[in-house]
Amino acid sequence: MNPGDRVRVDHDGATDEGVLMPTTDEAHLVLKLDGGYNVGIAREGADVELLESDVYDVEEGEAGGGEDSEIEFDEDLPTVALVSTGGTIASTVDYRTGAVTARFDAEDVLRAVPELAGRANYRGRVVADILSENMEPSIWQELARAVEEEIEAGADGVVVMHGTDTMQYSAAALSYMLDTPVPIVFTGSQRSADRPSSDNVMNAVCAVEAATADAAEVMVCMHATPSDDDCALHRGTRVRKNHTSRRDAFETVGGEPLGSVDYEAAKDGQGDAAGVSFDSEYTARGEAELAINPDLATDVELVKPTPGMDPAAWDYLDGKDGVIVEGTGLGHVHTDLIPRLEELVEDGTTVAMTSQCIEGRVCDRVYDTGRDLLDAGVVEAGDTLPGTAKVKLMWALENARNPADAMGRDLAGELTEESQPWT
Repeated sequence: MNPGDRVRVDHDGATDEGVLMPTTDEAHLVLKLDGGYNVGIAREGADVELLESDVYDVEEGEAGGGEDSEIEFDEDLPTVALVSTGGTIASTVDYRTGAVTARFDAEDVLRAVPELAGRANYRGRVVADILSENMEPSIWQELARAVEEEIEAGADGVVVMHGTDTMQYSAAALSYMLDTPVPIVFTGSQRSADRPSSDNVMNAVCAVEAATADAAEVMVCMHATPSDDDCALHRGTRVRKNHTSRRDAFETVGGEPLGSVDYEAAKDGQGDAAGVSFDSEYTARGEAELAINPDLATDVELVKPTPGMDPAAWDYLDGKDGVIVEGTGLGHVHTDLIPRLEELVEDGTTVAMTSQCIEGRVCDRVYDTGRDLLDAGVVEAGDTLPGTAKVKLMWALENARNPADAMGRDLAGELTEESQPWT
């Protein structure tokens, strides 16, 4: 029996019927039940009856009859590289513990999301197999090189499958490290594939359609609403995860998304950027030459001052290459913390100010505290999101002639028009 077969399993006095799913757990069978949930069943002692062979072709995504399920190259379709870093969209359930674990490689995702079949020719590549809370800058560099190689090899677009918790950081990193002539689309899943409410299918389908569209940008493609209607396409340097579990957790901060993907239209019109529309200016496909600048200064910290914070809490910042401060309001810290920041600047650390506020930009020319910060050598980062600012400074310290000056300039869409000189 193979994944895609419909089977009936008698075990422990119970009977379950469903489609056999891929699994790396040799001790368990995994069935997708008709209700949508996956169930794990111990192989030992289970009586398995084959009801229908290849009832759902996990490669082709349609009712099958046991025929060869290899995906054949179709010269009429675009080529999309699926680059996996792990995360919930590429996860399975560990039935020993009940925990969701990142295990699938890119080809497994094609089996798990058969709706992707027929939309493009796919190349699968695994850069990492981690949950996104374990993301590291070194993996960003590996990811950038992998994406560059896929584009160099002829990919018409790239979909990066990534855990949602740190997706905004990785999207920002590739926005700075790569000049791309094709779309690079990050997508993930807030809810694992074994749940009927999973968003993995819709997000993956919309991401593939976006990867064949005209915007050669680094984007994040996730649900735009709680319903299965549209996905939003967020610029990689302006996106933020704003909810722990909602399917529409991601939002563009300080503006509107670049565009959207109508899911119904995407399902009906495969392979031609179906349902994709753009509402904001973007870099067009082929407009930029492929280039990579992956060097990063990794000794950069993001710190958040709070009322009552002991200045000694920042002693560990001594010797850092860069520090991003997520200040209050227009970009402030407690007066007692300003001497610590001045010492850092005098010792050669680049210190840039962002805001804890979700909307708006910093301006340290309004209040005395802000003026003192400017006098101490702290630079303003406009309305750059704090997480994006950390990634930007890591990149600028290795690639910009004047990293401090670069923090006030728009390099990859991270600064909105309103973040230009204060009026």
